Amino acid sequence: MKTAFHVSAILLLGVLLGLSVRGLRQPATVTADGVAMYSNDAPLDPESVHEDEPAMAPEGWMTDFELTERSGESIGSDDLKGSPYVVSFFFSTCPSICVQQNQKVQELQREFAGTGVRFVSISVDPETDTPEVLQEYAARFGADAQQWLFMTGDLTYIRRVGGEVFRLAVDEKFHTEKFVLVHPSGSIIGYYSWPESKQFDKLKTDIRSLLTPAA
Repeated sequence: MKTAFHVSAILLLGVLLGLSVRGLRQPATVTADGVAMYSNDAPLDPESVHEDEPAMAPEGWMTDFELTERSGESIGSDDLKGSPYVVSFFFSTCPSICVQQNQKVQELQREFAGTGVRFVSISVDPETDTPEVLQEYAARFGADAQQWLFMTGDLTYIRRVGGEVFRLAVDEKFHTEKFVLVHPSGSIIGYYSWPESKQFDKLKTDIRSLLTPAA
């Protein structure tokens, strides 16, 4: 049943991909799992991105979200606007990939400490990942409470956040190895596969571009 859901979700996201990225000017190609991957050679122009309007979501799709942070506070997309942020999906009992992924976020946190960039890690196993569990998990990575947020909520709602807000197929204990960079305005800049060093470096470059005022 889950496999059928995964396939259907990925196919749907692939069909609707054009809606999600048509407002972005940076050259992109579409991967087999239906997301836009931006060229490692194409420089990000923060001024032109700032001028773009977010792509219109299909009718009935969520465009904003609100989840529970490990502190117990409700934090939503409106609270995150004003600074760039990086979104990822994980679950705390994942023994390998999620650990490596969060080590990458840890690296980003160190590199961009004090810059205003935030990191948003959303659990795809909310039944296990209560705020209390996430507090302990976040401590393993030295996550700064203000800069690196760990979010949980209702699984059905999180599926919609992944699929409709961020155009990524997620399900219980199922997620992509992608980081999503979000512009301070709330529009998606691009998707980056963290296991690939060139894409991870490109993410860093694009974050720096957003932090550098346009001349």
